[in-house]
Amino acid sequence: MIKPIVEITNSKAVDNAVERFKQRGIILPTFKQMRNPELIPEKIKEALKNIGLWELNPLNLFRITWKNEPKTHGGLFGEVNHVELPSTLTGVKARIVLIIGKWFPTGAHKVGAAYGCLAPQIITGGFDPSFNKAVWPSTGNYCRGGAFDSKIMGTESVAILPEEMSRERFEWLRDVIGSEVIATHGCESNVKEIYDKVWEIRNTRPECVIFNQFDEFGNPAWHYNTTGPAIEEVYNKLKNDNSNLAVYVSATGSAGTIAAGDYLKTISHNLKIVASEALQCPTLLNNGFGGHRIEGIGDKHIPWIHNAKNTDFVAAIDDEDCMRIFRLFNEPEGQKYLAETGVDAETINKLSLLGISGIGNLLSAIKTAKYYEMTDNDFIFTVATDSAEMYQSRLAELKEERGAYNLFQAIKDFEKCLLGQNYNNLKELSYSDRKAIHNLKYFTWVEQQAKSVEDLNQLWYDRNIWQTMFSQVERWDEMINEFNERTGVLNKLNV
Repeated sequence: MIKPIVEITNSKAVDNAVERFKQRGIILPTFKQMRNPELIPEKIKEALKNIGLWELNPLNLFRITWKNEPKTHGGLFGEVNHVELPSTLTGVKARIVLIIGKWFPTGAHKVGAAYGCLAPQIITGGFDPSFNKAVWPSTGNYCRGGAFDSKIMGTESVAILPEEMSRERFEWLRDVIGSEVIATHGCESNVKEIYDKVWEIRNTRPECVIFNQFDEFGNPAWHYNTTGPAIEEVYNKLKNDNSNLAVYVSATGSAGTIAAGDYLKTISHNLKIVASEALQCPTLLNNGFGGHRIEGIGDKHIPWIHNAKNTDFVAAIDDEDCMRIFRLFNEPEGQKYLAETGVDAETINKLSLLGISGIGNLLSAIKTAKYYEMTDNDFIFTVATDSAEMYQSRLAELKEERGAYNLFQAIKDFEKCLLGQNYNNLKELSYSDRKAIHNLKYFTWVEQQAKSVEDLNQLWYDRNIWQTMFSQVERWDEMINEFNERTGVLNKLNV
């Protein structure tokens, strides 16, 4: 039976965590504070004025929010970071808005999902920072976020990710965090190899606790309670009397980010949740498999925590289109051409806020807008998990492979890969389609990962299970406050 984590299971581990946090000056933010940073105590805000965004300082836990000031040092909080892309760029009338992950510590919002998995275990005794190591299996940003959270929570980490991920990921994990790094065989789609390594660690290293983003409910619970309300806030700012919150697009990945759509459906009941995936590995579209280059959206399986019953639509994106648009957005010749087509300078300057998976989400949004014949009253929201800053080595590789970027290539990429997106490789899901996607979980999670059929059926038939798992953060906040009271760090904080 799947149950929320709302009770202390090991009081000795909690005692050890309290002592560790007291010694190292660590304060845990509540989920309410991550959603509404105005609730953060003033003396913490004052201290943050002297701390860099990526600095390994415990107070940077309070920067796990969509509302950080967009600056690398000393920033506080403001509105949700977002960018609306004009029709001169997208080629559709629908208003496409992305919320921006670049201004989280580590440069990606996955640091929040990792917090949603680690913090509940610390306050309930499932993880003892004086003994345990946190293992973060991932295809990229999640293990970076987990390693960051672990380091500033006074514990050590093990990062597991495919060997073909970008060089920047490995260098930062090893050189800055000092994490143990395990590179498994393959690329973005080789999740099974990651799971095999996890089983090896589970069976041979008793000090290790696995935080598997694909089956940890703290991941979607964080997004439901922070990413969903962040999008709602941006929508309320931009909408008019005729506006319609029509679509939420998210790469399936670990099925954490897509859970923001579960929240958005509570405020816009006709909203469509669109799952975006790579055409080269169309698992949801047609049970397909393969490798691809859209980093950060690991696939070839259905995550345990994906609420398939709430997914309305699947859009498969050609990874070649993503790579070509990535160059268009970030090469000087590409930006120059976009300006000549009428894209305004402010928008062009913001295109580097989209990493490769963000571009994939954008293309899925364009496809969806065309399929549903959307107007300028319709809002489509999606997410830029990270930014181009994470993939500068990819730009260098593309230049070496294909030569210098030029005007002729920019014209082709804009016309074919952006404006030329159509509604092929799409699927509007029926009830039976959704159940077929859910049933695919059996082959990964029951046959390979020791889940039970009873729990698998609970995820489909129990009408209350998803809301129960999303709402456990209310109890977590109570326990976080109790934990912080025991450490006494906040009361003793001097600025």
